[in-house]
Amino acid sequence: MGAHAPYLSVVVPVYNEEENVARLHERIAAALDAAELDYEVIYVDDGSRDRSFILLREIAARHPRVRAVRFRRNYGQTAAMAAGIDAARGEVIVALDADLQNDPADIPRLLARLNEGYDVVSGWRARRKDKALTRRLPSMLANALISWATGVRLHDYGCTLKAYRASILKDVRLYGEMHRFIPAYAALEGARVTEMPVAHHPRTAGQSKYGLSRTFRVFLDLMVVRFLGGYGTKPIHLFGGLGISLCGAGVVAGLVTLYQKFGFGIKAHRNPLLMLAVFLFILGVQSIMLGLLAELGIRIYHEAQGKPTYRVAEMVNFEATPERVR
Repeated sequence: MGAHAPYLSVVVPVYNEEENVARLHERIAAALDAAELDYEVIYVDDGSRDRSFILLREIAARHPRVRAVRFRRNYGQTAAMAAGIDAARGEVIVALDADLQNDPADIPRLLARLNEGYDVVSGWRARRKDKALTRRLPSMLANALISWATGVRLHDYGCTLKAYRASILKDVRLYGEMHRFIPAYAALEGARVTEMPVAHHPRTAGQSKYGLSRTFRVFLDLMVVRFLGGYGTKPIHLFGGLGISLCGAGVVAGLVTLYQKFGFGIKAHRNPLLMLAVFLFILGVQSIMLGLLAELGIRIYHEAQGKPTYRVAEMVNFEATPERVR
């Protein structure tokens, strides 16, 4: 392939999928060749303990469109996604799972929807073929919570099959287990996000890597997304507001203590409201101080590293793009 940059990059995280990778690539190649797309496929082996990477190496040797990355150990799906995105050279990036539950035949449909003017097209497993109690129900609850918290309403955040414009995705930094929140992060960058139903097949080989424990991690990650989306560049608004509220509650508790002392003769040192007043006021001051420290950290992050606080989508009649907005 040399230095040729394809139109489409397909990123596939792989973890212990030796029974699926060969059939998966056959389906990817069949779907994309039939659509006459210029593409590459990037497999990222996330520290598999089976023969997955051996098979991927063999596939790459036979197919010049295939590139493979192997991690030294298991880092998780988000890290695998990030590595694939970093390696991708296409204008459009599509991600899908390696377990054959996503259907590569849906990729051309996602691209057609993307070309309608969207930046992110998220797959929606409307007829999901998973267990209702342990997979579908927690997923429904998580999707509703994420949609409410981020304001980006999607039916299926957990579906890996999504299409992205690389210009949007390259600006999204992934860590932890944030891959499921990519549409929300992209929306924060000004991306236009939509979804469409895609096929979903039951797993026929290998074992699922997901369980109920992920539900709790989703909730914790969602708190981070919510904070970054609402207060990532102005943390003092959160911590300062909380601190003022706590200080105000402390003052109210103190006034009630004085009222009970002079109105009813209740000794202040025997009144638990006095201790509550002091505790709330001190906690409020600490929260404000924490907000100021967070502000310093944000300023260092943006100024020392030259991080812009905004993204420009288009510039007209400019001879050169200012360094700050590139």
